[in-house]
Amino acid sequence: MAKRVQVVLNEDIVSLGKDGALVEVAPGYARNFLLPYGKALPVTPAVLKQVKHRRAKQAEHEAAKKQEAIDFQTALVTIGRFTVKKQVGEDGVLFGTVTNGDVAEAIQEATQKELDRRDITVPEVHGVGKYKVQVKLHSEITAEINLEVVSY
Repeated sequence: MAKRVQVVLNEDIVSLGKDGALVEVAPGYARNFLLPYGKALPVTPAVLKQVKHRRAKQAEHEAAKKQEAIDFQTALVTIGRFTVKKQVGEDGVLFGTVTNGDVAEAIQEATQKELDRRDITVPEVHGVGKYKVQVKLHSEITAEINLEVVSY
């Protein structure tokens, strides 16, 4: 059985790993595909040092993004309540429903910060009233905001 070779990936490869990962592959795979096409680098002390430095930078960047999400969560809780105005028929029943896009617009108006509507989870809203909405700010941080639906 042939000896395996260690390489550092330059890009994400589905069957092997993510960019910057240290992986062991068959020598032919490394020699004939990964190295000539620039998808990997042979392991040397200098390359290992670069990988370590890149991981430290990435961890620092992730910590900064997490702190920013915590700060924004605090801002959302401080604001307290967001209001969405919708057209209402008889008995307080809405024409249509409140979507996550409506909630994203209400948050953007109040905070001047744009959120992706796909990170907002709105319960079934078919009438005026108060509701709880989940907003995913980071992979580990979720904020719960109060949403008030009123007629105009």
